[in-house]
Amino acid sequence: MTVTDLQESECDVLIVGAGPAGLMMATWMARCGINARIVDKRSTKIFSGQADGLQSRSLEIFDSFGFADRARKEANHMLEASQNPDEEGKLRRSDRVPDAIVGLSRFTQIVLHQGRIERFFLDNIKKHSKDSLHVERAVLPESLSIDEDACDNHSKDNYPLKVQLRHLTEEEATPAQSNGPTVQDGLFRSNLADDDTDDLIAQSRANAGSTEIVRAKYMVGCDGAHSWTRRQIGFQLEGEPTDYIWGVLDIIPITDFPDIRMRCAVHSASSGSLMVIPRENKLVRLYIQLTEIKPDASGRADRSKITPDTIIKAAQKILAPYKLTYEYCDWWTAYQIGQRVGKNFDYRSRVFLAGDAVHTHSPKAGQGMNVSMQDAFNLGWKLALVVQGIAQSSILKTYQSERRRIAQDLIAFDHKFSRLFSGRPAKDVLDESGVSMAEFKDAFVKGNMFASGLSVDYGASMLVAKPGDSAAQGDGTDVSSSSTQIPGKQELAANIKLGMRFPSFQVLNQSDARPWPFQERLKSDGRFRLIVFAGNVLSPTQSARLTSFCDALTSSAFLKPHVHTHIGLLTLHSVKRTETELLRDFPEVLHPFDPKTGWDYDSVFVDDESYHQGHGEAYKNYGVDKETGCVVVTRPDQYVGFVGEVDGEGIQGVEEYFKGVFLS
Repeated sequence: MTVTDLQESECDVLIVGAGPAGLMMATWMARCGINARIVDKRSTKIFSGQADGLQSRSLEIFDSFGFADRARKEANHMLEASQNPDEEGKLRRSDRVPDAIVGLSRFTQIVLHQGRIERFFLDNIKKHSKDSLHVERAVLPESLSIDEDACDNHSKDNYPLKVQLRHLTEEEATPAQSNGPTVQDGLFRSNLADDDTDDLIAQSRANAGSTEIVRAKYMVGCDGAHSWTRRQIGFQLEGEPTDYIWGVLDIIPITDFPDIRMRCAVHSASSGSLMVIPRENKLVRLYIQLTEIKPDASGRADRSKITPDTIIKAAQKILAPYKLTYEYCDWWTAYQIGQRVGKNFDYRSRVFLAGDAVHTHSPKAGQGMNVSMQDAFNLGWKLALVVQGIAQSSILKTYQSERRRIAQDLIAFDHKFSRLFSGRPAKDVLDESGVSMAEFKDAFVKGNMFASGLSVDYGASMLVAKPGDSAAQGDGTDVSSSSTQIPGKQELAANIKLGMRFPSFQVLNQSDARPWPFQERLKSDGRFRLIVFAGNVLSPTQSARLTSFCDALTSSAFLKPHVHTHIGLLTLHSVKRTETELLRDFPEVLHPFDPKTGWDYDSVFVDDESYHQGHGEAYKNYGVDKETGCVVVTRPDQYVGFVGEVDGEGIQGVEEYFKGVFLS
């Protein structure tokens, strides 16, 4: 069969790699009804091991898609962490701290193996796509050609990417295991292993395997640190490996070590360091520094010298005099710490890279899966709105500006954290080659904010109405907003930060008094939200301002077609619930009427005391004036884009914001 005889098809978005980043991207595609495909070179999804930590922000995202409850029910909850330095040759518990900063999020960190997390994504994709989008396994791309002249044309009929896909046999797509079939290992995915993509392609060609041609508008490489997609567009990761080699064991431990069910950092005097991560079903993950394994002349360790026995013996030395053995090992791997970040995250707004394909680091801070998923969460809705012809293609440039800056911050954080974790404890204040335990604790506590994912702060762009230079606030990419965009008035909502995720406090439904975390109403359905802090709606002055704002909203030729379809409305007022009436005190646009389903009772909320759960003090916590309120625009990913007033000037700001985003 010649190339011209190959079966051809078209799709809007081709996703390469079905790990957490790829599945997050596919979830957005399914939720927004995008014609997408997702392929993965492996024959099955993950069933054990790999990533396991889910940070607060990731759980907020899962909740916005509707499956955070599944993860929380199955997972182990991380509530306390301890440090156990060994400055004098004896292990001792030096401190206990909350594993997450109290009050930052309604979710705390949990741990659950990647296979279950992938299952939640797969079930959600099936629910929203009705099986039209599913992971095509044992399939990988072998060639990519780009029509350079067509890349700037984002019309609906333009498919500038041509990808040849190769279908593997199950035998070809199943990686070899180092320890036989009884104990799964992840070495084939580790950075100690060579990429096997070219070998798989060569083997399939030798066996006359089948191929097809796909023409796509956009392509997203979520295909790991060895990314085939990254190689095709000639991008590089910048950074260097370290000499630190670590092993990982998922075991049911038999031990007298007292902190085995807490997140625990152990520094030994001379045998290296260890981290304990308590897992579900009595499992414990141990990250163990392998001080006796050194990189060779090529800079890479010989993985044939690393076995579960090698790793457990290293752990036993670190934990001595406590005993540690196991009868059951669920999974194991090893890796070499390296911090690298890509210079570019996209090629001409057509081919994008996410997750390990553009940033690699150590896994001990629980960032790999979380940041990878959040890359895709940032990009997915942008691609969907551009494909649908709703948003301008220029918003795609914000992906690199926003997420590369986060990756750079992550690498800096991981570099410091890994050095502190892998070094031996300092014997005294004059021991310059040792690690100060006070410094380690400080880094651990301060790093909690970063690690939670809640410190993400996106810079100025057409999607974030901040004053200032967009390049300086991002990664250096110029994503300047339109000259007519009105900067948001941050002072109107002191704790709803432009560029940061919309925080959550308890509010009550106006109609039925049910308490809700307000952020929970920001579902990931591809819509922006216009949140009207209506203030004191019983004040004649404020009522007039609110009515004027709503009249202008419904009469705006630009905004009217998008209201409710692409811009969902939520209202939060500050008067006592029992003194107000939904149909009397609030303009209809805030609770629209449908001839089949009646009034919308789920869009107007009040900052008032719950019968059973106390007072959320939402206005106070959001930093919004209870009398005059404000309006807030959140993006489909819950990040704050604009803050303005509830009046004519406010509606002008809202309109100018969306003119920088929507096509019409």
